[in-house]
Amino acid sequence: MRTSWCYTLLCFLLGGSVDSSSSVTQLQSVITRVGNEAVLPCSWKSRLPEVDLPTCHIQWATPVDTVFELRGEQKWEAEEFKGRVEVPEERLGSGDCSLIIRDVQIGDTGRYESFMVVDGARSKKTRVFIQGIKLSVFDHKSLQSRAPGEDLVLDLYTRHSFRVVFQDRNSSQWSDLWMRGDEDSERLEKNPHREQLTMRKLTSSDEGTYKVLDEHGLAVSTVQLSVEEQSTASRFQQNRENQAPAGDAVRTSGSALSVLLAVVTTIQILHLL
Repeated sequence: MRTSWCYTLLCFLLGGSVDSSSSVTQLQSVITRVGNEAVLPCSWKSRLPEVDLPTCHIQWATPVDTVFELRGEQKWEAEEFKGRVEVPEERLGSGDCSLIIRDVQIGDTGRYESFMVVDGARSKKTRVFIQGIKLSVFDHKSLQSRAPGEDLVLDLYTRHSFRVVFQDRNSSQWSDLWMRGDEDSERLEKNPHREQLTMRKLTSSDEGTYKVLDEHGLAVSTVQLSVEEQSTASRFQQNRENQAPAGDAVRTSGSALSVLLAVVTTIQILHLL
């Protein structure tokens, strides 16, 4: 079945032609971050009056390779997108041929084009360009502060996160902190249900920069960590907040006393009259 499908696809590509408008149409832009879901919009009704849905043939491709194909009940996914891409069949009737990419990676950044393969002249198949999309995928960045003895939870964001490296604040060298498949240690523990790594009982020596990298060495996230005691200003603000109820009580008591004196004074004036 797979061989027949590949042979048919090859015939389509060899015998087909591409609508020239793909080179002049302005790209839509989609921006997201690693680990999220991206939807690349596409509507075939903007380019074709009608399509026979049972034999509908949708293609999504980059300038280098085909990403996804849907022809009737047959689907094909590129190896690097295996299990991550889909064109929902139930939406095709309304003209929606958008490509959904789950768990997006930095390497997914680039240009994507959608095509509809239709019957052309002399029974040849023609690829009609529908939509061009520019997908931009960015890594996560954050500044975090912890007190000594507290824990740090590093989000890995995706199952494709492979390694965590660390650079001490006083060093220019990077060292491996964790790799996928490592056993948990006393200080490092991988959450079995979520893509998170916990570092326990932080000390000042843990200050620095943490990078989560994928299997290609591309950054998934960067965390700048500082480990320090609460500042005097923070403690002073906390003290003020803790003392606020007492101050409110004093103000309430003073207000009640003022009301009582006003009542007594009024009674004395009425008595004199």
